[in-house]
Amino acid sequence: MSNITVGISDWKICGTEDTLVTYALGSCIGTCIYDKDAGIAGMSHIMLPDSKSMRDGNVNRMKFADTALPDMVKEMVKRGASMQRLTAKIAGGAVMFPTQNQSFNIGGNNIQAVKKALAALKIPIVADDTGLNFGRTVYFNGSDGRMIVRSTVKGIVTF
Repeated sequence: MSNITVGISDWKICGTEDTLVTYALGSCIGTCIYDKDAGIAGMSHIMLPDSKSMRDGNVNRMKFADTALPDMVKEMVKRGASMQRLTAKIAGGAVMFPTQNQSFNIGGNNIQAVKKALAALKIPIVADDTGLNFGRTVYFNGSDGRMIVRSTVKGIVTF
């Protein structure tokens, strides 16, 4: 079993033999999607909520909730996952730099965008460790769908 690193504005898919990991989630969201029966796991490290404000057609689609999640799910289905069996676990979306201006609450905006994208895909969220004001590292086990969240505030929490 090996760890597969999911970088910022990236997503990866694995089978039962690997663990996906993304480091230092602040306002970003780690979205873990799993089909237990097919043994297919995916993790996305989303940086921003929405691609619509981007004018350049050559943007990294893995950066945004509205494009990364549908793209990753499409690839998971191509590899044998079933839309009806997919479940999601999410972590991150911290408010790293408190401000009175809600438009600068990137963590909160990311949480809302990820939930909206998952709802549009009809994928239920079965675990949620989002918000507050601290960073997280997330491990997602392809063999059983466990999401392990490490932080200096909560220590190690398993979902």
